Amino acid sequence: MARTRTTKAVAQRIDLNYFNRATPFKRAKMWLAIVAPVVALVWIGWHFFGHDNRVYSSGRLSAAHAVLEKQCAACHVQQAGGFSATAADSACLACHDGPAHHEAAKGEKLACAGCHVEHRGRVNLAATRNQSCAQCHGNLAAASDATNFAKHILSFQDGHPEFAELRTGAKGAPRDGNTIKLNHTLHMRAIRSGPNGPMVQLDCADCHRPPALQQSYWTYGDAKYISAATSYQANDEFLEISSRGLTARRAASRRELMAPPKFASSCAGCHLLTFDARFDEGVPHDKPEVIHAFLLKKFSTYIAGHPVELREVQDPRRQLTGRPNGPTVRSLSPAQWVAERVAISEELLWHKTCSQCHALTVTTLQDVKIARWDAANSQPPANSSSTGSGANAARLATSLPEIARANVTLQWMTHARFDHDAHRGFSCAGCHPNALKSAEASDILIPGIAVCQTCHAPGAGHAESRCFECHTYHDWAKRKEVKPTFTLPELMTERKLRDDAAKQ
Repeated sequence: MARTRTTKAVAQRIDLNYFNRATPFKRAKMWLAIVAPVVALVWIGWHFFGHDNRVYSSGRLSAAHAVLEKQCAACHVQQAGGFSATAADSACLACHDGPAHHEAAKGEKLACAGCHVEHRGRVNLAATRNQSCAQCHGNLAAASDATNFAKHILSFQDGHPEFAELRTGAKGAPRDGNTIKLNHTLHMRAIRSGPNGPMVQLDCADCHRPPALQQSYWTYGDAKYISAATSYQANDEFLEISSRGLTARRAASRRELMAPPKFASSCAGCHLLTFDARFDEGVPHDKPEVIHAFLLKKFSTYIAGHPVELREVQDPRRQLTGRPNGPTVRSLSPAQWVAERVAISEELLWHKTCSQCHALTVTTLQDVKIARWDAANSQPPANSSSTGSGANAARLATSLPEIARANVTLQWMTHARFDHDAHRGFSCAGCHPNALKSAEASDILIPGIAVCQTCHAPGAGHAESRCFECHTYHDWAKRKEVKPTFTLPELMTERKLRDDAAKQ
């Protein structure tokens, strides 16, 4: 007889107490539930009794504060059962004096931790977010009663205006107010080095270098002029730096800006200040009165050693057709000879050499006809071969020209900081393309904002573009000294304990 298989019969085979039977998996879960909390408690207790507060930390501190990673109480106020969520301003100011920002700002005072967020790893705390700056500059009209700045700046790409020095205003395009005549286009092409020198190709670094490199060799300089002392002062050449930006915290490296070109190091090798064929040297690059004294001394010394030149014979080739012939021979006194040579040399200097680069004020220059064998005014007295007439001597009276102040601008970016040293891998013309086509010294050749935005933009493959890169928040010129809080043995002990724990 066949066996009948029913559901009830099959169900009777199942052990109804299977869930109470121990299995390897159940034992593993039980031990994990017991051991894990015990290990966690031991780990917490180990750090607690070892005064290592990193167990409570939400992340590692920045490199500047790494030594305080185990000392939460140094920054966070200790409350019942733990520490405050954010660092107190008083804790920050105990070590750092962060001078206030613009006094015109309205609203509540910003907390230090609002911009400088810690526990994000080894980051630069000065690298604040754009949102921190945009709290005010995103709507500056609401943050300040009156301001001359752009009122809606969210980032370098969003709302930032053209640099102030390049903005076109009611008076038209801005112009450089310096009085030095310089043609960049001419100097950027192959040019002759001196009146009779070879053709050379100048490089930007031949004239423009940061102050830290001013003592290095200059290709087109003259050691004599570089070492010579001058009577003019810096305020005769340069405009006073009137930066309206906030003073940066770090000391200048003297590589940030370019030093202004100087005649001695950049020009003297090509632009010779020679004044007479009798001498190989040039006049000093100095004020007119210094040059005048130099010429007087130079010619006086020369004629004392060459008295034969007091008797002059006119070159027949200087006789002009149709004009009455003047005296062919004349004898001069040393004073008259010196005065005439000085007059001729200064005419060359004032009218050609100096005026090629400098703006000379209107003045009465010396009357040099006395040295030109003028037939009408240089006739010798009767029965005499001498022409040292009183009329000619009277015309030696002169007033020296005045050279306009150079008014060279030392710093163009008055509201921001710039570092040429960080850009030394780029060619000068890459950022200053207008220099290749500038024929006027009044052209402002600093790059515009579009040039900077080419590299400084958000995202990978671009340079830093956040506000802190160019602007300073705290006015460190108003910083105050703070009273030291920590001792070196205390910090060194904590650091040793941390290092020992890391090795284990």
